[in-house]
Amino acid sequence: MKLFKVILLIYVILQFNFNSLCLKNVNAESKNRYYYEKQGTAIWEVPVKEKVVAITFDDGPNDIYTPQVLDLLKKYNAKATFFLVGERVNKYPEVALREINEGHEVANHTYSHARLQYLSDEQIKSQLDKTHEAIIAATHVEPVLFRPPFGFYNERSINAVHELGYLTVMWSWHQDTFDWQNPGVYKIVSNVLKDTRKGDIVLFHDHGGDRSQTINALKLILPALQKQGYQFVTVSQLLQLKAGVKLPSF
Repeated sequence: MKLFKVILLIYVILQFNFNSLCLKNVNAESKNRYYYEKQGTAIWEVPVKEKVVAITFDDGPNDIYTPQVLDLLKKYNAKATFFLVGERVNKYPEVALREINEGHEVANHTYSHARLQYLSDEQIKSQLDKTHEAIIAATHVEPVLFRPPFGFYNERSINAVHELGYLTVMWSWHQDTFDWQNPGVYKIVSNVLKDTRKGDIVLFHDHGGDRSQTINALKLILPALQKQGYQFVTVSQLLQLKAGVKLPSF
């Protein structure tokens, strides 16, 4: 019995320390986010009065799943933002071009899905420049948005990206679908629909293994949000609405 009480006491102390550490990390993350948003170098979401959300897709283009995503977006008159990996753009330029031709936005996601924390400023520049050139060659459009692979960012990486003329775009903390983990269609749908807010930026993936769960989840998410009165816009359109620019469809 005495041993049990000692073990229980140790557990309580460890749990308290763990919760305190988590709280400190959340507070630090919130401060970092506020700092970068205030200086205009990064965004997580863009609260607006209009009932809109920006759905985004990372890591493509993919020759199997991206066309299926595009078919669904067309069916529901939805626009999205695709964060493209440069080497995949070079492999499937026709898919990237289709994204532009159908009214979507394309953005930079590095050339090889590189981890920025392990790169020098020059290497970061090289990753973005090569992708920039690949996107222009494939789509004749110059990207202005960037999302870091694995969601990693720090002051050095954000500043390096900003100096290249890019805005770093993350996603709403409550709108990470975790679809890359293949958690099940219901879980992906629930992650999105349980707390949708005006101006949310939602994270999906159209590459990185079997994305059939993502496709099947979109078949439920798009009509459900549409039924709630939401429209689907690109990240740049979201920023325009925030700035007071009235879009043609509004």
